Amino acid sequence: MSDLALFDLDGTLLAGDSDFEWGAYLADIGAVDSAFYLAENERFFKLYREGALDINEYLRFALRPLADHPLDDLLAWRRAFVEQKIKPLINPGAAALLDRHAADVTAVITSTNRFITTPVANLLGVDALIATEPEVRKNRYTGEALAPPCFQEGKITCLKDWLKSARLSFDRTWFYSDSINDLPLLQFVDNPVVVDGDEALSRHAADQGWPRISLRKPA
Repeated sequence: MSDLALFDLDGTLLAGDSDFEWGAYLADIGAVDSAFYLAENERFFKLYREGALDINEYLRFALRPLADHPLDDLLAWRRAFVEQKIKPLINPGAAALLDRHAADVTAVITSTNRFITTPVANLLGVDALIATEPEVRKNRYTGEALAPPCFQEGKITCLKDWLKSARLSFDRTWFYSDSINDLPLLQFVDNPVVVDGDEALSRHAADQGWPRISLRKPA
């Protein structure tokens, strides 16, 4: 039986935050009220970094543009966004880390919603994506998220739901992350690894003796 290797996306495999960058991109192309959206985007990102984000409040903000625009427009914007903004953010050491788990089942597990992260996960070549799920009705996004959000303790719930639906089990589990928000899942897996950790997570990792690595340079 193979191992399961889980990877946070933003700040881990990417040298940036895809959710934040998507908001900035929408402002740049005039798809949202630029001044208001950029200010709110920055406010929420600060709360996230501090470990104080109200995920439900944030999702109401972040998913609103999906409901405000036709799907064809959203898909065209997403293609350009991934090409222009995401590809340059892939950390130099990400490919080597993913290759290290080539014999395992690999999955990106992220709080960023599935609309943004599906092409990113495909680009990285992982086997699966576990993400916050935006609600769709009649081929249109509603601006709401399905419960639970894939955030903090919710990542464990989403992981368990995915394992159950896929009828999978593994000998060992790994999780790579940069953020204190991922502490619950890091504590849940067999092998937690901190990647370019934020200050709070780096302190915790040092106390626990967890491995710490960087993907910011080529392997």
